[in-house]
Amino acid sequence: MAPAPGGPGAPTPNASGGSVRPGIALVFATILFGALVIGGLGVITLITNEDIIAVPDYGSLAAAAGVFLAGVAFAVSLWSSVRRPSPSYWGALRTAAVCFLVYVVVVGIGGLVPTGDFIVAIAVAGRLITAGFAPLVAGAALVSAWGGIALVRTRAGRPRWPWERDDSP
Repeated sequence: MAPAPGGPGAPTPNASGGSVRPGIALVFATILFGALVIGGLGVITLITNEDIIAVPDYGSLAAAAGVFLAGVAFAVSLWSSVRRPSPSYWGALRTAAVCFLVYVVVVGIGGLVPTGDFIVAIAVAGRLITAGFAPLVAGAALVSAWGGIALVRTRAGRPRWPWERDDSP
């Protein structure tokens, strides 16, 4: 029989916060962020029937670099939150803002290489914001970071089936 929650022999949370280690929470949250961004961008392009970047010479490398570096920024920003003993949920908002900015800036700058036109790069970055692509990246970051922080903050033990509990007095 499993020990009663909080009783002797019960699993104790890590010294760093909750029952999920920060590194594990970071991996789960980063994978979730990548899945939400890729899936979400695909759904937006399917619904609107428009490309993320509609400029012919811009290429898709800038968009891919934007998503990749937003993922790196997500991991770095979230790590600075979850490694603390009691992480704050405000870290999720900061992570979302960082991912939004990194995505827009990287895609904008990434277009300067193939086109060489600063105005086109600014226009593409603006369209990312107004068409909903960059807000989607920020929303995915917010949801994923909140989940990662919640995994570290929670003090719950592992789930147990009713017959695993010791309910006897």
